[in-house]
Amino acid sequence: MRLLAFGIWLLAVSCLLVGCEADEEYSTHACRFSYNNMIHNDATLASAMDEHSRGVFCLISENTRSGVRYLVFENSAGLKSEKVETAEEVEAKFILGLNNGIIVGFQTLNTEGASRGFVAYDVQCPNCVNRTNNTANPNYRVTMENSGIATCSKCGKKYDMNNGGIILNGEEGDRGLDKYVASTTGPNGVISVFRR
Repeated sequence: MRLLAFGIWLLAVSCLLVGCEADEEYSTHACRFSYNNMIHNDATLASAMDEHSRGVFCLISENTRSGVRYLVFENSAGLKSEKVETAEEVEAKFILGLNNGIIVGFQTLNTEGASRGFVAYDVQCPNCVNRTNNTANPNYRVTMENSGIATCSKCGKKYDMNNGGIILNGEEGDRGLDKYVASTTGPNGVISVFRR
């Protein structure tokens, strides 16, 4: 009987550990964004929401000018646009990752599962954030290249956004880009990004 109880306990602990490992795939930082591109018809954002244009990524951030809030979209192909937020969107109080920036798009690798390869990354370099222990106001943004590579403007580390944000030139202990749970219903549909 003791052996059976120990076996059940061991199985339960193993399941918890596996569950923890799966959760580590996603960032624990706050993120909340839901946007209906059917209303706004933003072509820059739509390019990253289109499953047929894999490898195109879009940086989403917020800006305020003269008391008016805007969403700013910049894609890896060089397009940039902005849209005035509706009253409902302002009231929703978007949280765009650690410091006002998330990157979304369909990756070219790892395209299985419910998301079909649609991903969202924090725009901050996780290794610089961890190294300086600065999550309150980090300023270590990555820049996107048309090839799907993101490069940290501070440390120069490179990340492959087409392959889960893995680090390409890291050192021992370094990790890939922080990810958020993301989904889209298509280029002229809804995009949702949030923390797990």
